[in-house]
Amino acid sequence: MKAPLPHPALAQRMQIRDCWALIRRHLFKARNTLVDFQWKLGMAVSSDTCRSLKYPYVAVMLKVADHSGQVKTKCFEMTIPQFQNFYRQFKEIAAVIETV
Repeated sequence: MKAPLPHPALAQRMQIRDCWALIRRHLFKARNTLVDFQWKLGMAVSSDTCRSLKYPYVAVMLKVADHSGQVKTKCFEMTIPQFQNFYRQFKEIAAVIETV
């Protein structure tokens, strides 16, 4: 049985594959540019259905400019293990880029 989600924003949490799909769709289109990448660690401590959660998560915000210069913001949340996997994948990408 899954633990209840702490609040509505976390109820819309994406899986890591969905995060990568979001990045590919909005960043890697022709002529799109990553403008800003921010993340923060959060702790859901309670919700309307659960008094004590102590549920850590990472909130990520991407700002991407399209070919016309219009900047769009995309936000999503990940569990700590999802973020650690995400981070490892970025390290692998960086290692490959360094060899080019």
